[in-house]
Amino acid sequence: MLGEYLPILLFLVVSTGIGVVLLAVGYIAGPRSASSAAKLSAYECGFEAFDDARMQFDIRYYLIAIQFIIFDLEIIFIVPWATVFRDLGLLGLIEMGIFAGMLLIGFIYVWKKGALEWE
Repeated sequence: MLGEYLPILLFLVVSTGIGVVLLAVGYIAGPRSASSAAKLSAYECGFEAFDDARMQFDIRYYLIAIQFIIFDLEIIFIVPWATVFRDLGLLGLIEMGIFAGMLLIGFIYVWKKGALEWE
């Protein structure tokens, strides 16, 4: 019975060995340079941090992020639906219309909140 697990054990040993070898080669053959104050300083987007990491974001940022995820999910549902559209008939068309309508309502909500207008 343990012989059935031999390929899994072999895979784990080989993958761990490859990882260790690659780390060792990188450590041995990698460039060595002295760290300077400029390299060790904290930066964000090319300039010094100007505020605490826990600063508040505008709600519009989150609305756009959620809308992006919703439209990604829309594609996940619409593409398979389009491939079997003829088989679903009128009921499938009505269900997809309701789905697209709900997405349209969300888009209108984000639009009315002003999340699409940047300053």
